[in-house]
Amino acid sequence: MMQQDQFEKMKMGKGFIAALDQSGGSTPKALAAYGVLKDAYSGEDEMFNLVHEMRTRIITSPAFDSSKILGAILFEETMDRKIEGKYTGDYLAEVKGIVPFLKVDKGLAEEINGVQLMKPITDLDETLKRANERHIFGTKMRSVIKEANIAGIKDVVEQQFEVGKQIIAAGLIPIIEPEVDINSLEKEKCEELLKTEILNHLNNLSDNEFVMLKLTIPTQANTYKELINHPKVVRVVALSGGYSRDKANEKLKMNDGLIASFSRALSQDLNVHQTDEEFNTALSKAVESIYEASI
Repeated sequence: MMQQDQFEKMKMGKGFIAALDQSGGSTPKALAAYGVLKDAYSGEDEMFNLVHEMRTRIITSPAFDSSKILGAILFEETMDRKIEGKYTGDYLAEVKGIVPFLKVDKGLAEEINGVQLMKPITDLDETLKRANERHIFGTKMRSVIKEANIAGIKDVVEQQFEVGKQIIAAGLIPIIEPEVDINSLEKEKCEELLKTEILNHLNNLSDNEFVMLKLTIPTQANTYKELINHPKVVRVVALSGGYSRDKANEKLKMNDGLIASFSRALSQDLNVHQTDEEFNTALSKAVESIYEASI
C-alpha cells in the first residue's frame, strides 16, 4: 500500500524534506529571491501562477531526485494545481517517488507569553478531506517560540498536538512545527522546555498515533536525541530558520539522526534567468550539500 511504503520511506529513508510551501504572505519574498520582482505581476492570480512555475521547475528538475529527497511540503494552492497533467502530489509520488506533504496552518497569531500560536484553522476538516483526495501523506503547521516562557511553550505544544490529533484521525501524519526563533536570547532554555513538553505529549499518544516533528536546529547538539528515538516519532526534521545554507548544514551535521527540511536554504541560489543547465546545476549543488548534512 502506498501510504505504508511512504511511512517506511519517511521513517527509514536517507535524505531530507524539501519545503516548497511559501504561502500567500511569503510568496512575494520567495519570488523576489528567485529574481521575479513585484512589477512582473499584478494581483494574486498572476503571483500564484509565477510561483507555481518556479515550483514546477524545481520539482521537474533532474536534480530533484528521490535518491536524496524523501518528501516535499506543498502550499494548498500547489496541491490543487497540476504538473505535466497530474496533481502535484501525484506527480511527486508517482513520477518522482517523493512523499507529498501539505502546509495546513493559516499563519501566526499575535505574540502572547513570548510565543505566537497558530491562527485558528477553521476549515481544517475540509482541507484534510481534499488532501486525502489528492493523495497527500502528511501535513505541516508552524508556531513560533521567542522566549523561555513555560506557559507560552505549553500553549504552543498543546495546540500543535490538539490539531495533530485531528490530522491523525483523518489518516494523515502531522509534522508538528514549534519553531524556536534563532534570534531568541533564551534559545537554549526554550529548547529544553520545548523538549520536555513534547515528550509529555508524545508519551500520551495511543498505539496508532504517530507524528513527525520539525524543529529549529538546537544550540546544544543532540538536544533532541530522545525525540528522534521516540517510538511515536516517525522522523525529526530541522528547519533552516533564517541561517544561510552553509551555516544550517554545518549545524545540522552535529546532530545525529536529525535531517533537513529546508526552504530558503534549498532555493537560495536559484534564479528565473538561469538557463536550465545553470538552474539544474545550482539546484543539484544545494540538494547534494543538504543531503550530505542530513546523513
